[in-house]
Amino acid sequence: MNQPTDNNRPTGRAATGAPASDARSGPVRVSGEFAQAPPCGGTTNVTLDSHRVFEPNPAGDWPSVHPTAYVHPSAQLIGNVHVGRHVFIGPGAILRADETGPDGRTAPVVIAPGCNIQDGVVVHALGGTSVRIATKTSLSHGCIVHGPCQIGRGSFIGFRSVVFDARLGCRVYVGAGSIVQGADLDDDVLVHPGTCLIAPPPAGRLARTSPKERLFMRRVIRANLRLARDYRR
Repeated sequence: MNQPTDNNRPTGRAATGAPASDARSGPVRVSGEFAQAPPCGGTTNVTLDSHRVFEPNPAGDWPSVHPTAYVHPSAQLIGNVHVGRHVFIGPGAILRADETGPDGRTAPVVIAPGCNIQDGVVVHALGGTSVRIATKTSLSHGCIVHGPCQIGRGSFIGFRSVVFDARLGCRVYVGAGSIVQGADLDDDVLVHPGTCLIAPPPAGRLARTSPKERLFMRRVIRANLRLARDYRR
């Protein structure tokens, strides 16, 4: 999906998320924006089109994927990753929850219902920290989201952007090629393409999304919900 401008059936199979008798990962307990995320059980080590897409982490945690989600065969899900209903995960995406914290446990990567994780996205977290992506959020081509990180519902992370150690409110738009680190952003904030935003910004410094960005974010969500549905047919 292209970025907004002033003008402006493939092969593969869906992961079923069938429980595995030897899966050791327990339910993810979440609240607020993330209350609709799985648990939906562990998964077996599934091989799709000769690609190994699901793997356990060293602690033995397996990914769990809702049966209505679509995971492209070239994507990689490793460890304590939880994917909700109608999520689309595109080619080459990597979601990895494998670093342990001081307590020896691995915090989860949670992708709530209706999200899309596009081609080449990387989602990972420092030991003892989590990544939580709320409902109907878009992580677009080639971006990196690294925990500790929380992104509110209906947000959009642009091409090749990096979000690390940050909390984003709802409907935040991060333009292409931006860096957001150590920031706590309110709802409806607009981060212009190419911005380098390190640490909390001064009050009132950041712009707000316009109807154009809000319309674009809704269109991206609709397009990728259709893809998740159509690829599973």
